[in-house]
Amino acid sequence: MAITAKDVNDLRKRTGMGMMECKKALTDVDGDVDKAIELLRERAGGKMDDRGDRAQAEGCVAMAQTDGAIAIVSVLTESDFAARNEGFQQKTQEIADLAVAASGTGELEATDAMKALAEDLRLTIKENISIGKIVRLAGPKVGGYVHLTKKLGAIVTGEGDLSDDLLKGLCQHLSAAAPPLTPTPLAVSEDQLPAELVEQAKQQFIQEAEETGKPKEIAEKISAGKLNKWKQDHALLGQTYIRELDAKKPVRDYLPSGAKLTAFFRLQVGG
Repeated sequence: MAITAKDVNDLRKRTGMGMMECKKALTDVDGDVDKAIELLRERAGGKMDDRGDRAQAEGCVAMAQTDGAIAIVSVLTESDFAARNEGFQQKTQEIADLAVAASGTGELEATDAMKALAEDLRLTIKENISIGKIVRLAGPKVGGYVHLTKKLGAIVTGEGDLSDDLLKGLCQHLSAAAPPLTPTPLAVSEDQLPAELVEQAKQQFIQEAEETGKPKEIAEKISAGKLNKWKQDHALLGQTYIRELDAKKPVRDYLPSGAKLTAFFRLQVGG
């Protein structure tokens, strides 16, 4: 079968590969476009295997939402230039769309369809690319936010009379919640904080007080006050709501009566 310049150019547009590579692939499979794409994927995959140990310091975050479910995902790559590529961001969004349509909650494993989208990026961008995290949450009320940089975002679930604006605002809070502004929250409420981390903080505060020469009884009282503050700072409900910093009120004060937050996840890539 004769391979025309249009055939080669069409394949180049579909795959992002070079003209000569596309022409050779079409020639090798007698002009069958689908087989040519598979052949290019195999050949590019072999090249990409040599890049498998290259650092994936950059990436893109995307979110997808349906009634009662929300998902956030990250796709990792080597360079910020690749992460800002429109095609890269579109594939990341497609992975998020697949994630929210999946079943289960919490961190999910990538499906074959998701892996194929990442492999398409490896084929076209020619960097070491992989799926980072895939997290899906479900609940009566869901909200999410992805920063304009597409480097970080957050999702949240709750129950009760929670407005879309408040849910988005809480996700903006979660996205911004990082030192030195405020600690990144570890749990929704203080009673959900990991016990081992609470104990580590308690022992640290006791040691600090004892090192100043305070008697053990006094040191424990001082540490108790510091520990209460630490719990407040590391629980989402106890943190000062960043979107209303001037009011200096904790997140819990913005929840309508009877409403509650049930889960959240914050995701960030790159520097």
